[in-house]
Amino acid sequence: MLVGTGANITLLRTDLAKKLKEQLIYETPNISLNTATGEKAEIHGKLDASIECGSRKFKHRIYVADITDPCILGLDFLQKFNFTVDLEKNEIRTGEEEIPLFSTSVQQHSKSCFVLAKEK
Repeated sequence: MLVGTGANITLLRTDLAKKLKEQLIYETPNISLNTATGEKAEIHGKLDASIECGSRKFKHRIYVADITDPCILGLDFLQKFNFTVDLEKNEIRTGEEEIPLFSTSVQQHSKSCFVLAKEK
């Protein structure tokens, strides 16, 4: 999962959204999506899902689109739940909990963020 301070909304890749138990709302949102490379990407719908970050779960509206990353936590999520992004310490914080940010070169961390997928 990517923490995207340049993303206004939280996004989930289309193939992963289809695996979630939550009901995908197929309506065309009144927003357009421009990728980091400047290309336009189609938003297929939206859903309300649980996002687990560290030891807490957060219910949040997620938009479904054809993106490369599995999920992008956008500013809407970070601001709504009062997360602090600390690039010096390479972590995000909510309350007293510190959640490490890491690159793909790091193998394991005890805390992370992910969208909870449930069997249909």
